[in-house]
Amino acid sequence: MFTGLVGTVGTLVRKTTQGSGARFTMAAPGWVGVPWVLGESIAVNGVCLTLIEGHGDQFSADLSRETLTRTALQASSPGTRVNLERALKVGDALGGHLVSGHVDGVATVVRLQREGEGRLLTLDIPEDLTRYVARKGSLCVDGVSLTVNTIAGALVSFAIIPHTLSATTLGGLEPGMAVNIEVDLIARYLERLVQNP
Repeated sequence: MFTGLVGTVGTLVRKTTQGSGARFTMAAPGWVGVPWVLGESIAVNGVCLTLIEGHGDQFSADLSRETLTRTALQASSPGTRVNLERALKVGDALGGHLVSGHVDGVATVVRLQREGEGRLLTLDIPEDLTRYVARKGSLCVDGVSLTVNTIAGALVSFAIIPHTLSATTLGGLEPGMAVNIEVDLIARYLERLVQNP
């Protein structure tokens, strides 16, 4: 479980094909000196991956064909910057919202326009996910917990504050880029309860 509050921005160092999947090796300079734990969960651009090895400021994780097919990580190449978050521990502050790291779909960046010191981000999200999105609700975008400003059809906008721009990769988004999105966990379970009373 995660919060959508990015711990550090890392870089994809190496991408190795393994059958129908891949192994990603990432550098996380912000976590130098923090011990790696074999099998721990790390969210990479919002995708929960399992650490298989870690040395110094680098760690590796294996991605299945399913993960590559259903997320924007498929298009990643060495040099790509990624948002990283380690899993919550019991007693940690829940500053963002509950995030599982199970991506629901891939959205397309429509625009990132200046708004004062911040930016206004507009995404075109998959039509079948719009029912989970509510104005002032939460959506996880590339591993970042964001509050929905407006929703009009499949277009969803968010106000990005300067701190978020500097602490994540969102400031580097451009029109046409793909981003991972995860809908609010509570909305997903509420739908299931309503459908199966």
